[in-house]
Amino acid sequence: MSKIILPNLETERLILRPLTVNDRDAIFKWTGDPRVNKYMIYPLYKKVEEVNDWVSTLYEDEKKLDYGFVLKSTGELIGSGGLYYHEDIDVWSVGYNLAYDYWHHGYTPEAIKRIIEYAQSKYKVRAIAGTFAIGNEGSRRVMEKLGMSFYEDTEYTKLDGSETFKAKTYHRVF
Repeated sequence: MSKIILPNLETERLILRPLTVNDRDAIFKWTGDPRVNKYMIYPLYKKVEEVNDWVSTLYEDEKKLDYGFVLKSTGELIGSGGLYYHEDIDVWSVGYNLAYDYWHHGYTPEAIKRIIEYAQSKYKVRAIAGTFAIGNEGSRRVMEKLGMSFYEDTEYTKLDGSETFKAKTYHRVF
């Protein structure tokens, strides 16, 4: 299968671009940080090589829009995120991670808003949804800044089965 090529996007403070294995050290800054990983679905990465497996699965599906978040001011990769289409329910899910030192600066909603704009120009986006663990107030605030609101109570389990979280799903219909 050939890889999908996503265009670079820009916001006021960020360049949004596809991730590569060359980004693995920067990616490990958040995938290997227990503060960032606390509520994430993936297990805590223990060595930088684990990033390669994840990055190698990116860009195989046209409707998985994964972007790295690069600060224009420094060129530093500080996070990633995007939208992932669920054909069975005609909803795009929102996902994101940001290195701990860059929390609370508004970078995530800035990036995701731009990715949503791109998706709306390329596909008919009917709705977006996102799930966050109760207690993860940062993710709740990001979703609210994206115009999302409470949809349902739910739960999710880390991919390795190590922990299950009571959670909330927020959504937005366009």
